Amino acid sequence: MNKIQIIRHYPYQIHYQKNSNVPKRWLLLHGFMGSWHDFDDIITQLPGEVLALNLLGFGNQAPTIDDCQRFTMSEQIKDLTMILDKYQWPQVTILGYSMGGRLALGFALTHPQRVSQLLLESTTAGIDSVTARKQRQQADLTKATLLLDNFEAFVLRWEKLPLFKTQQDMPLESKHKMRRQRMAQNPKNVAQALIYMGTGSQPNYWPYLDKVDFPTTIIVGEHDQKFNLIGDKMMALIPQAKKIVIAGAGHNVHFEQPKAFIEAMQYV
Repeated sequence: MNKIQIIRHYPYQIHYQKNSNVPKRWLLLHGFMGSWHDFDDIITQLPGEVLALNLLGFGNQAPTIDDCQRFTMSEQIKDLTMILDKYQWPQVTILGYSMGGRLALGFALTHPQRVSQLLLESTTAGIDSVTARKQRQQADLTKATLLLDNFEAFVLRWEKLPLFKTQQDMPLESKHKMRRQRMAQNPKNVAQALIYMGTGSQPNYWPYLDKVDFPTTIIVGEHDQKFNLIGDKMMALIPQAKKIVIAGAGHNVHFEQPKAFIEAMQYV
């Protein structure tokens, strides 16, 4: 069931479905230039109830957001809290991918009592070097400028990043679906998210990972060398963390290897 929920004057597109009577509630958070449809291949396979939403400013026909501060991590965490309150869900299992994983981690550290389990797919805890963080902020600002100048060219460059190299082996229709989703985004919102919610702008969560005191699963693709290393570092700092490596996958694990991803969910 799809529904619009107005949260602080913004119309969130939210998908809810009940797959079984298993007492488990899932909150799914997509990645950059994505939507809740990112999880189409796995959403029906998750036991219990599922909420998947288009994050602020993302998804088809998302209205332009003029208040750029709404994109900051703290403001988006407020929105997630209000959404869960609307559905009267006091506690959830959160699955976040990449950008959505960073938001999931931020939510978990801000509201630990509302998280029963945390699943972080291809996720980092931020940038712990002040110098590197400033460099990333400048790089994201440059990307945002290029994005607003020619969005289609930005998307094509994005798809060619080494991080997404393994997606070139996906079936043609899957690649076309991903491109259509990216091209349907609101460029101004995408630029603001890059500037205000990028890895360089978000809080540095590395010093606080030992505070994550609930079961945490770090999911990475075997071909994603960068996030394998980041995952190892996070696993060493989170007390109840374990790491799952999905064979044949790169950065976007659930998109590239949905069957293996669902099988892995049996062990979390």
